[in-house]
Amino acid sequence: MRFYDITVPLSSKTPTYPGDPGIEIHQWASLEKGDGANVSLLNFGAHSGTHVDAPAHFISGAAKVDSLWLDSLIGEALVVELPADRNQIDDEFIAANVPDDAERVLFKTRNSGFWGQEEKTFHADYVYLEPEAAHRLVEIGIKLVGIDYLSIEQFRTENHPTHLALLSEGIVILEGLDLSEVRPGHYELICLPLKIAEGTGDGAPARAVLREL
Repeated sequence: MRFYDITVPLSSKTPTYPGDPGIEIHQWASLEKGDGANVSLLNFGAHSGTHVDAPAHFISGAAKVDSLWLDSLIGEALVVELPADRNQIDDEFIAANVPDDAERVLFKTRNSGFWGQEEKTFHADYVYLEPEAAHRLVEIGIKLVGIDYLSIEQFRTENHPTHLALLSEGIVILEGLDLSEVRPGHYELICLPLKIAEGTGDGAPARAVLREL
């Protein structure tokens, strides 16, 4: 049995979506300075690195991250790989590659290659999910959809149609995955976002792991 950690490490060098807070990690207390313990101070947005989008991210009054069902976050997941020359996931691709009995699907694209680059900069040309494809996933009955970059939506898209198509149906969005070491196929997904009980509940960083079946 093999596990794959598909979580992007958080550091001050990890890119964030333009307009979101940067990641800051400071030493609050230090053994080297004579304190009784090492204690780090973390400062970053809820959508940093590998993270979950809850419906409350774009829908007022919708479910918050601390109320997401574990049934959506844990279970069999299908990893689907796109050809390197594909810039978007469209309805036709979903119809040909995601079976009707799928419950969780993770899209491996050329985006995963961004995480291993020495220069940690945001890439606006990431592969994204088209709104029509999102509606197709809704029809299938998907519980969770994941992608290997910081947003599932095309960069700077107005009104967020892809997010709304999924979140309005209670589908969890998992963004910021690193699937570079994972082959296409069926796995068990274990995704546990931080249970943040204050704020708007829009999302939270998560540790995401795949286990071979």
